[in-house]
Amino acid sequence: MSKIGLEIVALSHSVSQSHNYAIVLGEKGGSRRLPIVIGAFEAQAIAVALENMSPNRPLTHDLFKNTLLTFNISIEEVHISELIDGIFYAKLICRQGDRYMEVDSRTSDAIAMAIRFECPIYTTSEIMDVAGVVLDDEGVKAEPTQEKPRKKSIQNFSLKELNNQLDEALAQENYELAAKIRDEINKRKESES
Repeated sequence: MSKIGLEIVALSHSVSQSHNYAIVLGEKGGSRRLPIVIGAFEAQAIAVALENMSPNRPLTHDLFKNTLLTFNISIEEVHISELIDGIFYAKLICRQGDRYMEVDSRTSDAIAMAIRFECPIYTTSEIMDVAGVVLDDEGVKAEPTQEKPRKKSIQNFSLKELNNQLDEALAQENYELAAKIRDEINKRKESES
């Protein structure tokens, strides 16, 4: 399993989930991007660290960093290690002296800690193949990096299946497909009237 280095490319509002944010990690030396949806509090913790802001009182991630440093523990690397049912899982690779330990973490928390410890972030080629996207020449449209198996035409789906497909396309921020599905749903509703 090869490690792929990542860097933070962007932090923005999630288009598909109105109360959430998306952090976009870019493949170092490559064109693939790994978008991860995170909550508002996690986005704030990441933004504070990215902007080198110093709140009057330490945020939870700052408190955790201070606690680790008090016990001479550093975070050496962050690994986005698994993707299960659309959820990313991460591990903090910690060092205390010559002893290394792995600590399970939510991916958003791991990224917030990586920024604070200025340590590298990695994922696997398998995760990038499944969840990575490549930007086109204009840098606007995203396409999956792994070729998906062909599915039946949207004209062959039932209305219920189309609505499920529409929700899935929006969750994946595949707006081109979502527009096609929406048009097919509207066409069917008009023909029923």
